[in-house]
Parts: sequence; structure tokens; C-alpha cells
Amino acid sequence: MVSVGNQVKNYYELTKPKIWYLLVFTAFAAALTASLLFDVYVSPLTWVLIIGGVAAGSAAADTLTSFNDRDIDAVMDRTKGRPIPSGRISPKNALMFGLILTVISLVFAWLINIWAFALMVFGLFDNIIVYSKWLKRRSQTNIILGGFSGGAPALIGYVAVTTQNIEIGLVMAGLVFLWIPTHIWSLALHVKKDYARAGIPMLPVTSNERRSVRIIAGTTLIMVIFSVLPFFFDQFGLIYLITASIFGIATVMLSIWLLAKPSEKASWTVFKFSSPYLAALFIAFMVDALFH
Repeated sequence: MVSVGNQVKNYYELTKPKIWYLLVFTAFAAALTASLLFDVYVSPLTWVLIIGGVAAGSAAADTLTSFNDRDIDAVMDRTKGRPIPSGRISPKNALMFGLILTVISLVFAWLINIWAFALMVFGLFDNIIVYSKWLKRRSQTNIILGGFSGGAPALIGYVAVTTQNIEIGLVMAGLVFLWIPTHIWSLALHVKKDYARAGIPMLPVTSNERRSVRIIAGTTLIMVIFSVLPFFFDQFGLIYLITASIFGIATVMLSIWLLAKPSEKASWTVFKFSSPYLAALFIAFMVDALFH
């Protein structure tokens, strides 16, 4: 019989915490940035609703996509040890858990405001239905059209505080959206055989290696150029620009390395560096806003 502690760990693992940690951080950073820039007081209850709602929503999406993908996960070396394919959690229980988390996230978002609620609905629908159910097995555009959900947490955090200068929140969400292809495609290149075995039409499976690394380098360059945009807003200055420039140059250099010498090591390095890159940008938003 599985102990309560182990079962809790299994359900926690089912939510893919490594994914939602960063999304929750973008929501927190966007909310704090908005609060500092426009001198808006955010109550402790609102902070609980923002962090708890985005955490529940992201965990719900990851749980329900795991439910959708259980047959795929069972044949991929990288994912066959996950709770559902390994038999530690039944599909029925995973589905119920995901639906409970979905309800919690929607209630929390509703208690924030109508904008947060609408964005939460959109994010869940885009990730669970558009990406996982409709596109993941059918089109190499899956991660692009499904990537809109990745930007939702940052925008939820922003509109939870204010809708003033909404272009700032949109740019924050846009950064996450543009970050996703680099993050996911570099991982997909590293585990190309896994995706091919499962019949998933990710870019590295549907295109040859040379074309794949060119596209990854191209999307990375677009992301880095876009990341400089906030500097041209009155609200941000040199702190953000210097951070975006340093981390942007490092990201571009890694992409050039991948382009020049495609390898599993290079693609894995690009993948691993992409998360600190995004975190650094959102830290820079907060620090710059603090000294605004």
C-alpha cells in the first residue's frame, strides 16, 4: 500500500512543478512590477489569489495534458516514468485531480477580477485543448499556437494589479510566448528520437537537423530583439536594458554554437539556459521598477 506521503509526492510530480514554478514567478514578477511602477497597493489576499490561482491553473493544465498524453508518455524514454504511465496514479484519478485544480484556479481568478478570469479560461483552453488535444499530434505549429497560454500567467499578474499601460503587461506576456519555441524546440532536438518514436510532429522530427537549428536560432534572435522593447517605455531604464543585453547576447551566442555545431550537448545547453534567461528578464523588470 502506498503511503500518504508518497501519494502526495506522486500527485505533486503529476503537476510537473518544474514547468509551473517559472510561470508562477512570471505572474508574481508582473504583479510586483505593476505595483511598483504605478504605486498600487496589493493586499495579502490578492497576492494569495494571484500566486495560488496561477499555480493551480498551471498545475491543472500540466495534469490534464498528462492525462491527454498518457499513451504518448508511455512510449517515450523521457516520460515513461511519470505517474500515469508508470501506474502510480490512475488516469481517472489524474483527470479528477486536474479538474479540481481547474475549478480552484477559475474561482481564484474570478475573485481577482473579470480580466484575470478571462485570461485564466483562455490559458487553460489553449494549453489543454488547442495544444494538447488538437495540435500536438497533428501539426508542427503545435508549440506556437499552444504557446499563447504560456504568456497568460504574466498578464494575469499584471491585470490583477492594474490595466494602466496595458502594453507593459502585453510585452511581458509576449516575452514568454517568444521564449517557448526556443525552450521547447531545443529540448525536442535533444530528445528527437523520443518524439519520433511517439509520432509527435515536433520541428526536429518533421525537419532535418540543419533546418531545425536555423529555425531555433531565428526564433531566439527574434526573442532577444523583442526583449529590448521595454527599454523604450518610459517606465524602464538601464537596469533592464543591461540585463536584457547581457543575457540576450549569451543566448544568441549559445544559439550560434548550436547552429555551427549541432549536437545533443549544444541543444541541451540552450534548453537549460533558457529558463534562467527568462527569469533574469523578469527579475530585471522588478528591480528596474523599484528604482523607477
